Order: sequence, then structure tokens, then C-alpha cells
Amino acid sequence: MSAAALKPTLPAAAKPFLPYGRQVIEDDDVAAVAEVLRGEYLTTGPAVARFETALANYTGARHAVVCANGTAALHMAARALNLGAGTKVVVPAITFLATASAPHLNGADIVFADVDPTTGLMTPETFSNALQRSGKVDAVFNVHLNGQCGALEEIAAIARINKIKVVDDACHTLGASHVTSRGIATRIGSNAHSDLSVFSFHPVKAIAMGEGGAVTTNDPAVAERLVRARNHGMTRDPHAFTNRVEAFDGQGNPNPWYYELTEPEFNWRANDIQCALGLAQLAKIERFITRRRAIVAGYDSLLAPYAPVVKPLGRTRNSLPAWHLYVARIDFEAAGLSRAQLMRALSNEGIGTQVHYFPVHRQPYFAARYGAQLPGADRYYAQCLSLPLSAAMEVGDAERVVEALARNLNL
Repeated sequence: MSAAALKPTLPAAAKPFLPYGRQVIEDDDVAAVAEVLRGEYLTTGPAVARFETALANYTGARHAVVCANGTAALHMAARALNLGAGTKVVVPAITFLATASAPHLNGADIVFADVDPTTGLMTPETFSNALQRSGKVDAVFNVHLNGQCGALEEIAAIARINKIKVVDDACHTLGASHVTSRGIATRIGSNAHSDLSVFSFHPVKAIAMGEGGAVTTNDPAVAERLVRARNHGMTRDPHAFTNRVEAFDGQGNPNPWYYELTEPEFNWRANDIQCALGLAQLAKIERFITRRRAIVAGYDSLLAPYAPVVKPLGRTRNSLPAWHLYVARIDFEAAGLSRAQLMRALSNEGIGTQVHYFPVHRQPYFAARYGAQLPGADRYYAQCLSLPLSAAMEVGDAERVVEALARNLNL
């Protein structure tokens, strides 16, 4: 797609601020939310089930359980797989805090794995190295970063040999597909190579629910466990009741008011307002993904003359990405400008940027407990900068970003 085929950019004085990511909300989204607000159910109503069905159908999973946000989804996944005290979970060092914090809050110890410094993704080699350092491991939370997935088959094969559960942290990759060794594309979230997949619907993600998350699974028992994990650990299923005196009347019929606590959980529910918005957004996801891919292709072409000081993110051969972030790899030392200086200069020109992410193993809390040395993650962090990317952008916006980037880096 050429910039000429798109609407012209605004004069410099009128150019709006370009955040690193943002939602696209249209009239049908507003109408969907308004319909719920005028209806009977604001929460625990039919929009929740409709969104879960639509998400399961889209990802190819048998079950989808929606919840309050991606962090809740990660915590629910840890609960469903019994990743508590005495267990260990491998997490790549380049990810958001929640990937490590959620299972750790459930009692698990975290084993940090290194990543490929060009992609930020855990590899079979870095996963194996983490296992060698840690001894017995119970699960791996495999993060699919920036919109592309890593070596799902290889990592899953290592996990199976070692009897390790696999959770795909797919918060960045709704709509992406993994291409198998046989050339078959399987959608992320179908759990072709994992036990569970976790998604986020934060406004900068592929679809927006304000806040929202979900877990997909192909195991009906795990799906039931996830539902309890989002709803206080309670059940209204008469077959699960253990206190039969209180649960049933003299004729053996379940008392209509009765519910039972299986084990204490949080309230991680998503409401009908969120799910109505999610449904409207999900219907447009392919359009959003296509637009994001066009912007990424534009960035790649525009940045090519500025290598090796500025280079695109490394690409994996087995991924059909659904781009969430556009990460440029910048040699700040060669440019003679610090990352903070560049970010401030771009902000002054109305261009927002961000860093995804400061390595989690270097966060003081985790560093004091585990003290890992992971050079690949450190190299990735040293050079990464997320440039603006959203389905609201035009290729002309990418031109504006690259022009400002090159000018401030004196390229």
C-alpha cells in the first residue's frame, strides 16, 4: 500500500499526537454498548456468553472463558493448572510484569528464560537452558511478543518430554497464526500446541473492551475450573454439591437459592458492557489486522535506508503475525543519542513511543529472589523502541514518524 493511495497527511501545525497505540471505536461499537445499557443485564447476562462463543469460534478453541483483564486471565490459568506453592513456572524475561506476577501470586516460583535478542522471543534453546538451571519445572508461560509467535512446536515438544504444562501468553497475538513444520497454519488460541491460551483486550491490543481478558482451552473440565476461578470459586451445579442437607429439599430437589464454595477465588468477571464492545470489535478484527500489517510494511520499507543504526524487529519464519507493536531496534551508541533523549524529542514533535519491555528478571523484586543473568534479554532491551502502531493510522503517519526519527538521530 502506498502513501499516495491514502488520505493526505495534515499540515504540520494541525498534526495530531500519535500515541504508540490506541483503540479504534466506531459507531457500531457505541451502538452495541448503548443497547446493553438500555437492556436488562449490565453483567452476568447474555452478551458474556455470546462473546465467549464468538471468541472460541474465531480462535478455533472448544471453550473460551472471558474475564476482567489479561492479568486475571493469567492468574486464572495458573489456578486452573494448580500452579501454586512448590511449583515452578518458566517465563521469558521480555514480557509485561503480569506474565510472571500472576503465577507467582498463586505461589509458584518463577524461572526466567532468555530470549532471542532480535525478536524478544523465547527459543527452544533458551527454554532448555532454563530447565537445566532450574531442575523440575511444572509449566511454561510461552509469550508471543509484539504480534508474532515463536517456536511453538519445538517448545511444546520439549515441554511434553518433561511433563510440563504449556500456557500461551497470547495477549499480543489475537489473530496471529503459527505455521507448523508441515506447512499448516493454526490460529493462536486454538491450543494446537498448548494447554491454555491467554488474551488481553486492553485498548492498545487487537480489539478493545476497555479492559478485558480471556482464556481458551479444549478441556471442558479445565473450562469449568476457569469459570469458578473468575467467580469467587462458587458453583451452582447440583452435581458438585457436597453439603447435601443444605443443598437439597426433602424430595431431593436442589434448593433454588443454594450455591457452594469449592475454594476461595477472586471476582474476575467481565460484564455485558465490555462483552458487547468486544463482540462488535471482534467482527472487525481482520480489517484491523490488515491495516496494522500495511503500516508495518510501510515502516519496514521506510526504515531500510537507515540500517544498521535502525533496524526492524527480527522475524520468525513460522509466524503469520497479527502485529500489536512496531518495535524498532536502534543502536543508540552509534547514533550518539540516548533512548530517553530520543523519546523526549519525538514527543515534542507529537509522536509517542514506549519501551516493551524492561526485562522482568531485572525488576528489583524478582532480581532479589532469582538473580538470573540473561544476556539476550539485556541486548533486546538495550535497543528496542516501540513506534506508533494502530489500526487508526495511515502509511503517511509512518512516514511522519520515520522522518522525525531519522532527523533526530542525524541519519
